[in-house]
Amino acid sequence: MSVFVVLYFACLIIASCLAAFYEKRGPFILLFSLTLVSFILGIVGGTGALRFVAIAAAVLAFAAGVAFCFREFLVVLLPTKIGKELKTAPLTAAFGLFVIFTYAIAAIFAPWIAPYGESEVIASSFAPADENMLLGADQLGRDMFSRIIYGARNSVGLALAATIAAFFLGAAAGLLAATKGGWFDQFMGRFADVIMSIPSLIFALLMLSIFGPQVFVIIVAVAIIYAPRVFRLTRAVAGNVVVMDYIEAAKLRGEKDSYLIRREILPNSTAPLIAEFGLEFCFVFLLVAGLSFLGLGIQPPTADWGSMVRENATLISFGDITPLIPAAAIALLTVAVNFVVDWMLFRSSGLKE
Repeated sequence: MSVFVVLYFACLIIASCLAAFYEKRGPFILLFSLTLVSFILGIVGGTGALRFVAIAAAVLAFAAGVAFCFREFLVVLLPTKIGKELKTAPLTAAFGLFVIFTYAIAAIFAPWIAPYGESEVIASSFAPADENMLLGADQLGRDMFSRIIYGARNSVGLALAATIAAFFLGAAAGLLAATKGGWFDQFMGRFADVIMSIPSLIFALLMLSIFGPQVFVIIVAVAIIYAPRVFRLTRAVAGNVVVMDYIEAAKLRGEKDSYLIRREILPNSTAPLIAEFGLEFCFVFLLVAGLSFLGLGIQPPTADWGSMVRENATLISFGDITPLIPAAAIALLTVAVNFVVDWMLFRSSGLKE
């Protein structure tokens, strides 16, 4: 039995005993369950399995610590009312906010953070990592780290622009349909059903094949694809508001539809719509990355995470995980946004822990 195994189980047992002594039920169950699982994994997989569990636990503990510190930082920095709301946020939501903040910093300050330009050739093809290139070079000899930093600006920026366009169209149509009703409501509902019946990827590929893989075409295609989803939710939420007594009172006062939407309906529909915006961003982000992977998204030499996975996929055959780094960046942002959306949905639902 190695020294690592002895120290590993000693730390788990001591931590479990301390949690039980101080009557911390949740941490005790977690730590002792990890001890039992580690015992089984140690028998089956040996020291290698225990090292993997230890690394995974260390990464999770580090992420939890970063999330806690970032949440406390926001509580101190932001106004009192917002700080109180953030104080109750779970660590998963705080971690999601930290990841989103990190991506935003990378996107905004990409020219100052990246050591090289996104299309600058500085080495040979697939050059290994060294003191000048943290992640090595791609198939043309461009710095992978710099391209990932610039990819945060291009990939996330395009997905955000497309999400805003889809959300604006869908939310505006849904609010008008709920306010006006009648034939306009029926027409918009059936039109949305027709658009939603078309597979999103096939529709996007068709439009990009006809009009070309340009940024404007991508934004329009994505907006057409996802606007009906936003319309359905907005229509459902606003439909529950327009039947309220204060809406009827506003109509009797002679208020116009624009006033009803701006001052009465929209303020009472904000929470679910904000959560829906986060979910739509995840869907749009994955669709844009998929289009880039297929070669119909952002075109080279512009850095894009989806195209970076395709361009460097050859390295996987040689055991190099470099192509997985942009894929991990896509997955991390998607998970982070979902963490924040889950918290916002919990708050808007009115449930209490």
